[in-house]
Amino acid sequence: MDAKPPKRRTAIENGETGEDLVLATLIGNGDDLGPLVRHAFEMGRPEPLVQQLKHLMKKKEVEIEELCKTHYEEFIRAVDELRGVLVDAEELKSDLASDNFRLQEVGSALLLKLEELLESYSIKKSVTEAIKMSKICIEVLQLCVKCNTHLSAGQFYLALKAVDLIEKNYLKNIPVNKIKIVIEKTIPIIKAHVEKKVTTHFNEWLVHIRSSAKNIGQTAIGHAASARQREEETLERQRKAEEMNMYGMEFVYTLDEEVSEESPLKFDLTPLHRSYHIHACLGLQEQFREYYYKNRMLQLTSDLQISSSQAFVESHHVYLAQIAGYFIVEDRVLRTSGGLLSDEQVETMWETTVAKVTSVLETQFSLMRSATHLLLVKDYITLLGAALTQYGYKVGSILEVLDKSRDKYHDLLLEECRQQISNIFSNDTCEQMVMKKDADYESNVLAFHLQASDIMPAFPYIAPFSSMVPDSCRVVRSFIKGSVDYLSHGVNCNFYDTVRKYLDKFLIDVLNEVIINKVHSTGLGESQAMQIAANISYLERACDFFVQHAAQLCGIPVRAVERPRAGLTAQAILKTSRDEAYLALLNLVHSKLEEFMALTENINWTSEELVQNKNDYMNEVVFYLETLLSKAQQILPLDALYKVGSGALEHISNSIVAAFLSDSVKRFNANAVIVINNDLKMLENFADERFESTGLKEVYKDGSFRGCLIEARQLINLLSSSQPENFMNPVIRQKNYNALDYKKVGIICDKFKDSTDGIFGSLSSRNTKTNSRKKSMDVLKKRLKDFN
Repeated sequence: MDAKPPKRRTAIENGETGEDLVLATLIGNGDDLGPLVRHAFEMGRPEPLVQQLKHLMKKKEVEIEELCKTHYEEFIRAVDELRGVLVDAEELKSDLASDNFRLQEVGSALLLKLEELLESYSIKKSVTEAIKMSKICIEVLQLCVKCNTHLSAGQFYLALKAVDLIEKNYLKNIPVNKIKIVIEKTIPIIKAHVEKKVTTHFNEWLVHIRSSAKNIGQTAIGHAASARQREEETLERQRKAEEMNMYGMEFVYTLDEEVSEESPLKFDLTPLHRSYHIHACLGLQEQFREYYYKNRMLQLTSDLQISSSQAFVESHHVYLAQIAGYFIVEDRVLRTSGGLLSDEQVETMWETTVAKVTSVLETQFSLMRSATHLLLVKDYITLLGAALTQYGYKVGSILEVLDKSRDKYHDLLLEECRQQISNIFSNDTCEQMVMKKDADYESNVLAFHLQASDIMPAFPYIAPFSSMVPDSCRVVRSFIKGSVDYLSHGVNCNFYDTVRKYLDKFLIDVLNEVIINKVHSTGLGESQAMQIAANISYLERACDFFVQHAAQLCGIPVRAVERPRAGLTAQAILKTSRDEAYLALLNLVHSKLEEFMALTENINWTSEELVQNKNDYMNEVVFYLETLLSKAQQILPLDALYKVGSGALEHISNSIVAAFLSDSVKRFNANAVIVINNDLKMLENFADERFESTGLKEVYKDGSFRGCLIEARQLINLLSSSQPENFMNPVIRQKNYNALDYKKVGIICDKFKDSTDGIFGSLSSRNTKTNSRKKSMDVLKKRLKDFN
C-alpha cells in the first residue's frame, strides 16, 4: 500500500509527441476534455483526436499491467485489507444509518424550527423595513398636515418651511411611490396658492396703506406744526427777555426742560415684510420688487391728481397730507425692508412728485384771488416741507414756488387791505376818539406807540385823533403779520428787508393813496380836514412802531431797527401828504373866511358919519377863528397850529387889502378906514391872545400871529397917516411899509376921496389936519404915478 508509483517517463524516452503529452497531462489532471473535443470538431479533425485517445488508452493499459505485475502481492494484501475494511464499513454504515435515523428524527423538528426562525427573521426584516418606511411616510405626512394647518391659519412662511423641508430631506426618500408622486404634484400647487394668497394680502395692504397715508401725513404735519409753535414761543420769550433787559428791566429767560414728546407715527409694515420674505423664499424676490415699485408708482400717480370737484383751497390739506404720508411710508420701507426699495427708486418717485406738485401749485396759485387762501395753502406747504425734511427729502424746489408767488400774494393782500382802509376812511366821522377805560387806551394808543407821555391819562380820555388811526394801524399790523406769515419758513431765512419793502409799498400805495383821495374828496369840511391832517401825523408816528413790529415778528432785535436811517420811505411820503392835508385845510379855511370877508361889501365906504361899533362880519371871523384854533390846539402839533393860524390871519389880511382893491369899492373915505382899523385892532388883539394862550409864544419867540396881518396893518396905517407921502421915503417905507406893494398902494390911494364936508368939516381943529392929509395924499398919488 505504501509502494510508490513508478515515475513517469519523459516524452523523449517514450517517443511521445507534444499533442500526446498535452492530452495525457489533461487527463492526468482530471481536466475537462470538452473544450478540446469541441475544438477538434470545430476544426473538422476529430480523427486525430480519436486516434490519440486510443493510443493513450492502450498506453495506460500497458502501464496498468506493468503496475499490477510489479505490485501483485501488495495488491492481494490490499484487497484483503479492503475486505476487512468493507466489513467495518458495513458496521459503520449500520451505525451511521441508525444515528442518521435518530438524527433525522431530532433534526426534523429542529429543521422546522429553523425554517420558522428564518421565516421570522425574514418577517422581522420586512417589518423593520416597513416600520422605517412607515416612519418616513408618517414624518412626511405630518409635515403635510403641518403645512395644511399653516396654510389654513395663514402662516404661509411656516407652510413654505415645511414644504422646503419635505423637498430637501424627504422627497427623494419617500418609499411609497404614489405618495411621492402626489407630493411632487402638490408642492407647486401649494407654492402657487401661497403666492396667490400672499399677493392678495399684499394688495389689501396696498389699499390699506394708501387710505392710511392721509392720516399718517396729517399726523406728521401736526407734529411739525407743534414743533414750529414751540420754536416760535421760545423765540418770543427770548425776544421779550432781550427787550426788557435792554430797557433796564431784569428778566430771566429759561428754557423749558420738559418738552412733550410727540407720539411716534404708527403704521404696520408687517404684511409688506411678510410678503417680501415669502416671495424671497419662493425665489420671486426680484419679481416682487418690481411688482411693489410698479403698484406704488401707480398709487403715487393717482395721489398726485388733484380733485376737479372741489376747490384746491378746500382739498389741499388732504392732497398734501396724502403725499406726505406716502413718502413717510416709503422712507420706512427703504430703511426696514432689506432691499425691497433702492435709494434711486425713492429718489425717482420724489423727483416725479416735486415736478408734479410744483406744477400744480403754480397753476393753483395763479388762479387764486384771495390772499387768505394763498396763505392757508402756503402754511400747509411749509409744514409739509418741515415734516418731510426730517425724513431726508429735499423740499427746496417746492418752497421756491412760494417764493415766486410772494408778489402775487402781497398784491392780493394789498387789495384786501386797501378795501379795509377805504371802508375805515369812509366810515370815519373825523371826530376825536373818546376812551372811557384803560383797556381802550391800551388797545388804541399804547398798542401802536401813539402816546405823547408814559403817564396814564385820566378817563374819559379824548384822543387827538379819530378812530381811523387805530383802525388803520390794526390793518397795517395785520398786513405785517400776513407778510411775515407768508415769507417765514420759506427759502430765505432773513426776510426782514423783504417785509419792510412790502410794508413801505403798502403805506405808500395804499394808505397814503387813500389819505390823498380823502383829502381831495368833495364835501370835506374844515374840522374833517383838520382831523385828517392830525391823523396823518399820528400815522407817521406809528411808522416807527410798524418797523419795530415787523422786526419783532421777523426775529430781528429791536436795537437793530432803532439805528439812524432805519425808518421807512413812507414816513417822508406821509409828511408830504400831511402838508398837502394842511394845504387843503387852509384852502377850506380860506374859502370860509372869504365868505365872511365878502360881507365887507356891506360896509359904507363913503359914510359921512363915524361908526364906532365893529362890523358884524369881523365878529363872525373872530368867532370862527376862535373855534378853528381851539380845535387845532386840541389835535394838531404846534407847528401845524401855527401854520393854520398864520395862514388864516394872513388870508384875512390879504382879504382886507383885496377889499380896498375890489372893483365894487369905487371910493372910500377916512371914516371907512377908521372902521376897518377898528376891525383890524380887534383881530390883532385876538391874534396876540391866541398866540400866547396856545403856547406858540414859547416856541416861536421871534414870531407872532399879529405879524400875519402886517400888510393890512401897514395899509391902514398909511391911509390913517397924516403924512402918507412918507411912503415914498425908502427909509421910512422899509421901516413902516415894507409889506406894501407900490401898485396896490397906488390903486387904493386913487380911491381915497376924503370929504371936507363931513365930520372933519364940522370940527375946525380937524379940518386943517384933514386938508393937510389930503394934500399929502395928493402928493403921494402923484409920486406913485410918476414911480409907476
